[in-house]
Amino acid sequence: MLANQQEVTTRDQVREFLFEKFPACKQNGLKDQDSLIETGIVDSMGMLELVVFVESDFEVEVQDMDLVPENFESVEALSKFVESKLEK
Repeated sequence: MLANQQEVTTRDQVREFLFEKFPACKQNGLKDQDSLIETGIVDSMGMLELVVFVESDFEVEVQDMDLVPENFESVEALSKFVESKLEK
């Protein structure tokens, strides 16, 4: 890898997806710890989009037991969840 190339992190990919799909991210100045649901950025349909994104982009399976707020609450939580799935 070239010295000037930066490694794209899981968090970067999650943020990019959110900012692309959910305009409220830009309007609200989303921080990694902000609640996606409480801030109104993601609703129930948006949650489904997040699941599809995680499964397709990271090639991990999101099981029913994974669908808890702790895993999808924020950029930080979602990134940690994806990274834990990738380690398995």
